[in-house]
Amino acid sequence: MVDFASKQEVATGIFEVSPEEVAKRLPQVKIIDVRRPDEFTGELGHIPGAELATLENDFALKIEKMPKNETYVFVCLSGGRSLKATAYAHSLGFESIYNLAGGMRLWSSLGLPKEV
Repeated sequence: MVDFASKQEVATGIFEVSPEEVAKRLPQVKIIDVRRPDEFTGELGHIPGAELATLENDFALKIEKMPKNETYVFVCLSGGRSLKATAYAHSLGFESIYNLAGGMRLWSSLGLPKEV
């Protein structure tokens, strides 16, 4: 498991990490993008190696099959949907989970690596 040095607790047991922190730890962490498919392949693209698990459709099914001993960072457009995903994962007993602060909007504005 990866522990981020600078993380911010946004709710009990729910932490956010900055895009810069996540970029430093790629590919040590698994990126789960919870946006719609059109957003994943759209203008902002996605983080290299990210897995798409759309919050509205298949996220609940996919997360049940994910190993709980891995480190996951959840991402969406601006951080709202991924925060919901992080909270849900926390409720299932995942411990090394993080929400990406600012989502793909912030990631992209910082010029961090992405795939379109």
